[in-house]
Amino acid sequence: MRSYQVHKQGPIEANPLVMVERDVEEPGIGQVRILVEACGICHTDLHIAEGDLHPPNLPITPGHQVIGKIDKIGPPKISGNDREEIWIGKKVGVAWLHTTCGTCVMCMSGSENLCENAKFTGFHLNGGFAETMIADTSALLPIPENCNPVDYAPFLCAGIVGYRAVKRANVLDGDHIGLFGFGASAHLMLQVLKARSCRVSVFTRSTAHQNHATELGADWVGMPDQKPRDLLDNAILFTPAGESVVRALERIRNGGTVSINAIHMSDLPTIPYSLLYGEKTITSVTNATYQDAIEFLALAEKINLKTTVKPISFDELNAAMRDLKKSAIIGEAVLKVI
Repeated sequence: MRSYQVHKQGPIEANPLVMVERDVEEPGIGQVRILVEACGICHTDLHIAEGDLHPPNLPITPGHQVIGKIDKIGPPKISGNDREEIWIGKKVGVAWLHTTCGTCVMCMSGSENLCENAKFTGFHLNGGFAETMIADTSALLPIPENCNPVDYAPFLCAGIVGYRAVKRANVLDGDHIGLFGFGASAHLMLQVLKARSCRVSVFTRSTAHQNHATELGADWVGMPDQKPRDLLDNAILFTPAGESVVRALERIRNGGTVSINAIHMSDLPTIPYSLLYGEKTITSVTNATYQDAIEFLALAEKINLKTTVKPISFDELNAAMRDLKKSAIIGEAVLKVI
């Protein structure tokens, strides 16, 4: 089968993702094999390819916003930990958080996203930039059988983790929320926030992204160094630039929260205490829980959430990753496998 692998990390301009032919894997205990239909292309995949994030072993096949159909089922787990009834041909989703230990304090408290023994799709085990992949049954997400896999794929990371970022930002209905950066996740969360009657201000350098935000209902758009008329109640960062934290703190009211949705970020500059004073809060977002996924997918259906996608053919992946690095993608690029 065809699969993209990272053998040696390096600049995406050097095409570190190499298409190879490899054997189709067999599912083990508590696993299924999935025929991949589509897989969203995420900044995390770019970080893995370029070496900002280091998988424990190479080569690795990235990709963690997977929509596909179950092709083969391995032997069941003795203890039983299946999320849903499974059968051959069922459409399922696989996201970034793949498996956790299930027994640590974090797992037992419902914060399995913080499990120190968690394994991640496309990082610890081969992901969805391939024609088939293996997934643990506990990782499977229920997906509407009639969904368009290309349109739906961004929900599985941009959507789920963005939803957790909104929760971590302590957003209340009607709040004035700032979004810093406007890519795959922000374009979905803008719609989620508007469904909650929030005012939304978007900060991005890209004219194309500013126009996209306006089309989706943003109340104000501008450059990162500009300010809307009113202070923000809270802010959500979708950019990996550390200096954005300072800009966000300058723009939120006392008692507000800056929620950072980034798996990798440049170092934060010195923050004057006066910007943090007033009981302002800075919080990170680390992965997402299975419950986050279930809640978000139900919400997406309820509000008829729409994705803006750019379908990518299988041989165009490296080119799409270069466009992602240059912020030249509107919405999200999605690898179309079948």
